[in-house]
Amino acid sequence: MDSTNTSSSSSSPSRYESQKRRDWDTFGQYLRNNKPPLSFPAFNPSHVLEFLHYLDQFGKTKIHIQTCPYFGVPNPPTACPCPFRQAWGSLDALVGRLRAAYDEHGGSPEINPFGAPEVRRFLREVRDFQARSRGISYEKKRKRPKQKQQELQEQEDQQEP
Repeated sequence: MDSTNTSSSSSSPSRYESQKRRDWDTFGQYLRNNKPPLSFPAFNPSHVLEFLHYLDQFGKTKIHIQTCPYFGVPNPPTACPCPFRQAWGSLDALVGRLRAAYDEHGGSPEINPFGAPEVRRFLREVRDFQARSRGISYEKKRKRPKQKQQELQEQEDQQEP
């Protein structure tokens, strides 16, 4: 028996694994507190969306409403009465961890409610609204490897007369 396997199996779980377990337990508690309580196989994407809305009350990110004078201002000079919400990045990471936990708890990846189109659409809408509200861009930047960039630049230089 390899001693590295023994020590790694007895060591504490990674931060990600611990967070995933806490998130799964929190979601399970939410389902049990539902009226009527829901079991693991009985929940669907609409329950996931309800859970994400429920979490907003614990958010710490100021999200300006469209009528706020600071809507779209990245660093407002004064406070405003706009609500605090869960940040898009936090929700996105949470859904990713719950999606993995669902698979680990015997759920079928083909019908994983955390990966449903309506959940992905919701996250996209939250990201876009929060970006406009806070004046922050979430656009992905494409990175090219330096060698490919140099090759492309050389090709462009050779094509110019």
